[in-house]
Amino acid sequence: MESSPFLAKISNEETALLPAIEFAGPIRIIDTERDIEAACRELRRAPIIGFDTETRPSFRAGVTYRVALLQLATQEAAFLFRLNRIPLAKPLIDLLEDKQILKVGAAVAGDLRALRRLRHFREGGFVDLQTLAPQWGIEEKSVRKMSAIVLGQRVSKAQRLSNWEAQTLTDKQALYAATDAWVCVQIYNRLSRLSK
Repeated sequence: MESSPFLAKISNEETALLPAIEFAGPIRIIDTERDIEAACRELRRAPIIGFDTETRPSFRAGVTYRVALLQLATQEAAFLFRLNRIPLAKPLIDLLEDKQILKVGAAVAGDLRALRRLRHFREGGFVDLQTLAPQWGIEEKSVRKMSAIVLGQRVSKAQRLSNWEAQTLTDKQALYAATDAWVCVQIYNRLSRLSK
């Protein structure tokens, strides 16, 4: 393998010095069942979708919560499905099972396991950046560090441990959640443009 254009690792200190990357497009919060189908229709038009989930953090041993948010983002728009309010409905299941639609995330197995606790499905068309990045000699596993290495920009993690089941998501939470899914598309596109 010829030398990779990327670092294998990056420290937290180096990451912190990089400019922040943020999703700048429209963020749609889907919290009523009637909006699910239209959102899924729009997502289906994209060649590639960024994928992530958020769960309310538990600060007590043995206490876990169900997944509260499913984030699906295209280059242009981000959709935040509030699964603590709406069901993992058929249009979403169909999208998650569709092998023709590329869905990119990091550590997707854990996210998919959490989603399957809500409703059983057979996922298709998923790409995990944690499997892809090592092909370029990248050893980091977190989206934050992969973004730093591949895009030269850092993803803020300030909202990660906030309450994803809150009555209303704050603008900061929505932006964080949208960025987390959208940045997976950016990392994937950058890696795909380079021949290994």
